Amino acid sequence: MQDRDFQALLVEQDGHIVTLTFNKPEKKNPLSQELVNELLWALDDAEEDPEVRVIVLTGAGNAFSAGADLKGMTTDRGKLEKKGEFDDLLLRFDALKKPIIARIPGYVMGGAMGIVACCHFAIACESAQLATPEIKRGLFPMMITAVLRRVIAPRELMKLMLLGDRISAKKAQEIGLLTEVVPDDELDARVAEVAGQLAKQSPTAMRMGLNAVNAQRNMTAEEALPFLREQLYALLASEDAKEGLAAFFQKREPQWTGR
Repeated sequence: MQDRDFQALLVEQDGHIVTLTFNKPEKKNPLSQELVNELLWALDDAEEDPEVRVIVLTGAGNAFSAGADLKGMTTDRGKLEKKGEFDDLLLRFDALKKPIIARIPGYVMGGAMGIVACCHFAIACESAQLATPEIKRGLFPMMITAVLRRVIAPRELMKLMLLGDRISAKKAQEIGLLTEVVPDDELDARVAEVAGQLAKQSPTAMRMGLNAVNAQRNMTAEEALPFLREQLYALLASEDAKEGLAAFFQKREPQWTGR
């Protein structure tokens, strides 16, 4: 990973796993313009680094993120050149070719709900609370509607957005926003376990598989199936696929090259 002068984001790499932490716990990690811009830089860095196979996204302290920084929506983006706005961030998550896990240690509010919806895994502690409270401020969660509707049933989504009430982590799992919920003191262990499992997979298969999933999202079945067949043939020709099949028949662990 590149060493950049991030102000609102903490980047830590451990082997093939990189953790990106929203690092303003005293304010419950608001989605400031600075943080949005730094996230765009960090996601690009993680995608381009061949050593990174898994991304963990979390917030410092007892919150994932309290949502948009209403006081800082028009402030500058810190020390880095501008990469984009919040909609660009959601689109960037949407195109990731490496698996990303949302580690949720507490509050998830407003725009942060959209980020959680974009992650491939979302693991929360039991005490976490989630909401789209914009309606109570005379606003509406406009942009995140595009990603929330993919994981939450329409009537449950309308209830969230039009009432603005907080829901428990258990309820968020029931309606499809979260992958799983664990006791508070087991959150770190479970996230580490899932990240470790992903880091052992073929980086080529994950990259090509996620790229195919992203690319065919808006295709019809008639368009998607021929495209996916081509992607399967391309993957079968990769070094990782050949190694994986050889390891299976030889009853040994595969040694991935990422090619």
